[in-house]
Amino acid sequence: MHPFTLAFVVAALGTTALKFWLAQRHLHAIRAHRDQVPAGFSESISLDAHRKAADYSGAKTRLGRAHTALDTALLFALTLGGGLNVLAAIANRAFASDLLQNLALIVMVVVISALVELPLGLYRTFVVEARFGFNQMTPRLYALDLAKQAALAAALGLPLAWAVLWLMARMGSHWWLYVWVTWLAFNLGVLMIYPRFIAPWFNHFTPLTDSALKTRIEALLQKCGYEAQGLFVMDGSKRTNHGNAFFTGFGRSKRIIFFDTLLAHLTPDEVEAVLAHEIGHFKRHHIPKRLAGMFCVSLLLLWALGSVMDQSWFYQGLGVTAHGTGMALILFFLVIPVFTFPLQPALSHYSRKQEFEADQYAAQHTRPETLVQALVRLYRDNATTLTPDAWHSAFYDSHPPAAQRIARLQNAPNHG
Repeated sequence: MHPFTLAFVVAALGTTALKFWLAQRHLHAIRAHRDQVPAGFSESISLDAHRKAADYSGAKTRLGRAHTALDTALLFALTLGGGLNVLAAIANRAFASDLLQNLALIVMVVVISALVELPLGLYRTFVVEARFGFNQMTPRLYALDLAKQAALAAALGLPLAWAVLWLMARMGSHWWLYVWVTWLAFNLGVLMIYPRFIAPWFNHFTPLTDSALKTRIEALLQKCGYEAQGLFVMDGSKRTNHGNAFFTGFGRSKRIIFFDTLLAHLTPDEVEAVLAHEIGHFKRHHIPKRLAGMFCVSLLLLWALGSVMDQSWFYQGLGVTAHGTGMALILFFLVIPVFTFPLQPALSHYSRKQEFEADQYAAQHTRPETLVQALVRLYRDNATTLTPDAWHSAFYDSHPPAAQRIARLQNAPNHG
């Protein structure tokens, strides 16, 4: 066996085994605590709600386990199973141009991956989410969303892929630096146009009309020294009963968005506290830090790809006979996750650290006990488990576990 083939197989199977182990630990943890509400939540969350959260988390975890198995099977089918060789042969027969051959190969892999994952997506929406009372999607809306997503992917993804392949072929050994600059500009451009041109294609946004709530929010924004280009309510309830609030856009295009379900579930005080948390992300510069981190990682990955794409062992070790820029891109971004998954806890830890910082900021500008009330209500209404497994949480959770988050807020000084 080729040495890189062995390394790839070990990494892929090891990552899959690790994911299954984490899922099993999580399932055991939520089952073990299913019949008793944690002491700190016993007065605010009923036993029925706690059991629902445990069952919902268990259903999602089992679905995630199936997704892991499917991803691993597809990875081996495309690489060592010869799938990419077949697709490359089809692309080569269909087009005479190298650039079009590579572009066609990328498109075929993306389409096949989407089709393979479609059944799990349907099951998640119309079985799991529906079983626990969260799904509001109709089959028609689901199909319409898929069509819009495909059109958007074609409108944005095809020109980007064409530009990347052209740069890889024309810019010599330092092509990866030109591609990185293009990738950076593309992402910043999408951030700028998303609020006004992309998001409204999927959801309806209306200005916040609750005058009392609007006054409170504007006072908070002034107090925090934050400027936004409007307060909007999104019709999230046409797809889900989950509630959320978020900021979208970049620079002068920033908007504050509330799910209509969030406004229906929280009191004005609680909405204000949740918004203060979101403002905290901006005031603590979390968004620029995350973008900078993403761009640094992408630069490193592109450099690494530039270092291996001309090495025959890279292709041979993955069972691929066809070489080329498109094949190199596909192979690299197919296999890199199996080698980097063990680094996931570091990324999750960094994200959770930022959530704590945003909570601290909110506690300085609103009453911390109000944010606690809002979070507990969201945990309950969104059926978030209160008893995750520690290892599973360390790998996957971008937000701190409920008990840790609430404890910090309860010990925070009251500045509100």
